[in-house]
Parts: sequence; C-alpha cells; structure tokens
Amino acid sequence: MNNFLCGRIFIAIFCLLVSNNLAKAQSAGLGIFDNQSEVGFVKHKGTVNYTPKNQQYVITGSGGNIWADHDQFHFVWKRLKGDFILRTNASFIGNGVELHRKFGWMVRTSLDSNSTHINAVVHGDGRTSVQFRRSPGATTEEMVSTVTAATVIQMERRGNMYTVSFAKNGELLESQQLDLNIGDEVYVGLFVCAHNTDVIEKAVFNNVRIIVPAKPDFVPYKDYIGSDIELLNIADGNSTIVYQSPASLQAPNWLTNGKALIYNKEGLLYNLNLGSKKSVVINTGEAIHNNNDHVLSFDGKRLAISSHNGDNSASVGYVLPASGGVPVRLTTKANYSYMHGWSPDGKYIVFTGQRNNDFDIYRIPAKGGHELRLTTAPGLDDGAEYTPDGKYIYFNSARSGLMQIWRMKADGSEQEQVTNDGFANWFPHISPDGKWIVYISFLKEEIKPNDHPFYKHVYLRLMPASGGSSKVIAYVYGGQGTINTPSWSPDSKSIAFISNTQLLFKNYPVEK
Repeated sequence: MNNFLCGRIFIAIFCLLVSNNLAKAQSAGLGIFDNQSEVGFVKHKGTVNYTPKNQQYVITGSGGNIWADHDQFHFVWKRLKGDFILRTNASFIGNGVELHRKFGWMVRTSLDSNSTHINAVVHGDGRTSVQFRRSPGATTEEMVSTVTAATVIQMERRGNMYTVSFAKNGELLESQQLDLNIGDEVYVGLFVCAHNTDVIEKAVFNNVRIIVPAKPDFVPYKDYIGSDIELLNIADGNSTIVYQSPASLQAPNWLTNGKALIYNKEGLLYNLNLGSKKSVVINTGEAIHNNNDHVLSFDGKRLAISSHNGDNSASVGYVLPASGGVPVRLTTKANYSYMHGWSPDGKYIVFTGQRNNDFDIYRIPAKGGHELRLTTAPGLDDGAEYTPDGKYIYFNSARSGLMQIWRMKADGSEQEQVTNDGFANWFPHISPDGKWIVYISFLKEEIKPNDHPFYKHVYLRLMPASGGSSKVIAYVYGGQGTINTPSWSPDSKSIAFISNTQLLFKNYPVEK
C-alpha cells in the first residue's frame, strides 16, 4: 500500500472518529432531544445548554416571528410517532426587548419555514395561546388561553386530537382542544423566538418530559408500561428522573438515611441506592407476591409489607427488618389487609382491611394480636398514616360520595373531613417535620370513587398540616403506584414518586 493511500485511509478514520465523538457530545448536550435547528432565516444562531444534574435546559433563539405563512426561530427537537404527552415548566431569562418574544412546545411536520405545525406558546407580555398552521404555507391561526403568563405548558396528542394545557406553577391546568392532522411522524420540541431578527432571547425549561402513554385499549393490571422514579424538590419545584425501568415500578419509600429508596416491582421489593443508581432485591422470605402497600417504621429499622400469600391470594400483612429477613405474619384474617402506617413509637400499625364486605381502617400491634377497627362509616377507607407526634391519623375516604382526605385522633375518635373539592384525593403523606401533607388528586370524571387506576393525568398537591389551601407541586402521568406509600425524604425537603411512560431515555439511569 503506497503512502498516499495510507494517508487517505488515516484521514477517513480520523474524520469518522471525530464525527462520532461530536455526535455523542451533541447528544449528551441536548439531553432527551435528538438535535437542534434554525427554522427559517435566523440572523443569530441559537443555542441549548443542558445541565444533567438538575435536568434543566437553557435555550437561546433569535428569529423574526412564528406567524403568517412562515416561521423563524430556534428549535430543539426529537422525531416521534404516535401518541405523546409533552410537558415543561418554563420562563424567560431577563426583561427582553419585544413584547411578542415567545417560547413553548412545538410539533411540526418538517423543518421547513412554512411547515404545518401546532405550538403551545407563551409571549413576553404574558399572552398565552395555541397557534397552528393547517397546511404548508397557510396563514397561522390562534386560540388564546384564559391563562396569562403561564409557566406550565402541556401538549398531548391522541390520534389527530391535540389537548393543550397551561397553568401558572402551583395552579390547575386549563385546557383547549384542536383536531389537526399534521402527519404521524413529526418533530416535537422546545423553541425560542425573539420576534426581532437583531435580538437573542433566552428561556429556561425545567421538568421537561416527553411521555409515550399507555395504549387506549390497555388492560389494567395486565398491560404495563415503563416507569420513572422521580425526586421532587419542594422548595424550587424541580423534579429529576433518577431511575427508569421498562417494568412497572411502584410506591417508593425513602430510607431514613436519605441515601436509598424502597420500591416494589413484580411481587418483589427492591432497594435503590441513590448514589450508585444500583438496585438490589430485598429478601422478604416467603412473601414473594408483594404489592405496593409497604411502610417503614419511624426509626427506619422495620418494614411492614403486604403480600398476596393468604387464602385465595388475599393480601396479608408481615413485618421484617428493613434490610430484609424472615417475615413475621401480622394479620391472621383470611380477608384482604394492606399495611399503610406505623405509630411513631413503633407499637402499632394501621392498615386497610376488608372485613364484612367493607374496607375500613384497623390498628394492630406491631408484634401481632387483636385488630381494632377505627372506622365504621360505609364506603372505602384507605391510606391511613400517623402524624409524627402520634396524635392523629390521616386517611382517605369515599364516605361522602367522592374520595377525600380525612383525619381522626389516634384512637379513631373525632373523624373529620380535611379536603372538599372536585377531585378524587388519595394517600395523604405527612412530612417528617409535621408541617406539610402531600397527596394525589385524580380527575373525578375519569375514575370511580373507590378506584385509583394506572396511567392517568394526576396532580401531586401540597397543603399545610395546620390548615389552608392546597397547591399543585407536580403535574404527572401516573396514578396507581405513584405515591401509595409515605414518600418524603427524612429532611422534609423532597418527595419521591413514580411517573409512567413507554419511552425511556438513555441519558437517565435505566434498569439493566
């Protein structure tokens, strides 16, 4: 082989290696997205800066407008087919120049300037709307939202039906719908437009999620989709995905050392090390059909679990060391029992028990013994949990016709309703410092009063334990398994929860 040919081969290999390394670097720098592009004529090139630690995107963009029969803006995108849900929290950085600078979610057929598209957009002056072009080169149309200066943007596609929702952080979503056919395979992503060719604007995006939901005909408790374990910082509202699995993961408990979580998967319990992101099975002995009702004692040394090891596969309660070991059966009744809360002194466990064709809250000594019935009202009572001072037990009850949060004294007396709104509210969890209660809210028109199904749009809501109004702290696609168990961090600063999607991303830790 002559020197010239050798040189050509070396150059080709070198270029290929450089190209591959650049592609990997770009992919890492784009987070969950595939690429970034300027759409239309843009005088100043835009950028994206992705921070893996908090999974945040800062995007800059120029461009004259997204309007009329053509567009100019910076676009960070991913190719996608079928149904999806897009969600983010976002805001501009700086005061800006133009009132009509804009950011948001964009779905478009192509990267051509005149492409069909739909976008969920927030303008610099607070105008919030759905904008869309029905065919290439057609005039852009608009539906203005009742929400102004939205900081939460969600866009969902089911077939050709788009549901676009906006909210200010902490508030409920307001939605609009549009039937629009722009093709099955599309570009989806985040955009920034300066509305001025000489200006560069900047926006920050947190809680960025691209979700592929369950199929409309999925069979509950038979067909499952993937799971994300998320950690939500209460102070700033930022949530990060720390672990993914194609299987159904459910109900994370936070260990008292703050370094690991316990969750259940396919009948077994697992310990997830938050540092190494490695997950190992917890030895639960004969209890190998465990469900998502498991709870740690206040000192973190013992674990109460619920397993379908009883007669006719009924769920029964066990107690074992938190690190694993031989389980000691707690409940002896043949009917269903679901463990939910320990008393702070470790002497008692409260659980939901099916007795006499009704589900009520019961208390049983942690060493086993006589069951004491605490609730007697007709209707499902569930999700009982002690306050850290041991004075109260919070629970959810459908006795009023709609699932709401209730509380009672530790002996079962003075039962009173805590929430009274248009949502089905489940699983109150009290922060270790006793100041806050987090719970999950389903849309009442989507579920039955005694059900908390998989794969729904749900809110995680926070209210002061001393009383007061609730606010939304997370907008989630999940439901069953999301926060069935106490999920606060020991310092009361964060909660762990499960969200669901069929789409997993390689830049987040994935179960092997």
